[in-house]
Amino acid sequence: MGSEEAGLNANAPRHHVAYTMSRFPKVTETFVLYELLEMERAGLEISVFPLLRQRGGVRHPEVDRIADRVHHRGLVAPTVLWANLATAVRHPIRYVQALALGISSVWRSRRFLLGAIAFFPKAVWIARSMQRAGVDHVHAHFASHAAWAAMVGNRLTGIPYSFTAHGSDIHVDQTGFAAKAARAAFVVTVSQYNRQFLSERCGVAATERMHIVHCGVDVDEFTPATPPVTGPLRILCVASLRKVKGHRFLIAACELLRQRGVEFRCDLVGDGPTRPEVERLLADAGLTDSFAMHGSLARPAVRELLRSSHVAVLASVIDEAGRREGIPVSLMEAMATGLPVVASDLSGIPELIAHEQHGLLVPPGAPVDLADALQRLGSDAALRSRLGAAGRLRVMRDFDLRENARTLANLVRSSLAIPMS
Repeated sequence: MGSEEAGLNANAPRHHVAYTMSRFPKVTETFVLYELLEMERAGLEISVFPLLRQRGGVRHPEVDRIADRVHHRGLVAPTVLWANLATAVRHPIRYVQALALGISSVWRSRRFLLGAIAFFPKAVWIARSMQRAGVDHVHAHFASHAAWAAMVGNRLTGIPYSFTAHGSDIHVDQTGFAAKAARAAFVVTVSQYNRQFLSERCGVAATERMHIVHCGVDVDEFTPATPPVTGPLRILCVASLRKVKGHRFLIAACELLRQRGVEFRCDLVGDGPTRPEVERLLADAGLTDSFAMHGSLARPAVRELLRSSHVAVLASVIDEAGRREGIPVSLMEAMATGLPVVASDLSGIPELIAHEQHGLLVPPGAPVDLADALQRLGSDAALRSRLGAAGRLRVMRDFDLRENARTLANLVRSSLAIPMS
């Protein structure tokens, strides 16, 4: 942190911002972890109240920096039940009003209604805990259950809230979005695509106080490296194993590369429900030996793979339920490392990658186009270098984690009518 930035932060009031999300710490949502750490760096006191505890799996080492400020309780823990009883007795009208708001805002959606019934007691405990901790503002990640819990808490305690809408949390089901947006101090989304999508489905009023704040990466941590100049084309895909990530189209494209005589090695980083399908597709295509499935990895290991690859790829699609990407942070990390990227021309991705300028875009679900783009990059070192350099500059300009976290911090300060840093 520069001396000027440090001085600004030193003069700003240290207000308490609580984060809430469905699960924490979640390896596929590292952008939440690093954003809240940067918010703390920007001069805000941070605490975390997840709806659920993320158990098992890979744990990023940076979680330890905030572990003592993460507050976990089970959905029906004695303290949660006691908080509900105490609130119902001491503030019966507010309790009933919060319950009515929570149910009425989502009753048209069976999924959200069941979630509201399950999470309401926990939302009450979170709200009371935040009030006791002196929280000034709540920021929720994802416009679904976490934003709903922040809205319920606001009805109980009056603590203002905001939330960030990402991708599938808004594209599959918009039930309750307008209610959450109407009561929020402000709303953030990660792309202009999302803002337009929500405006068309929920009305302009639901997006009039919506700000676009991109997720970002630490450009000082993800730095360029010199990939190997000999050997097969090293392809890297960092994505959870879910249909929306389009692994089957990547496998089909790699089968075409093999048929064309292109030597390659593809590293898959991530895990998820489609792992058995991915393994079956690789076996059926005879590509098992050409792929390495690493599962979920901590960030240092991902950085090393990025630095030893020639190209990063993400073959994203819209799945049958309507799920789709926001703007994938894994692409930002690859671009910050100076890797050329191939990605689907889908949702908010073109706001990160201009075709032929910062990377190559292909139609979603088109393995031939994907294979063509990978083969082109594999055979043209100058193109890889040009796109890689331009991609890093693109991320440094508009997707820098520190700058974007400061933008969010200033939105919070502005909503609380306190000086901005």
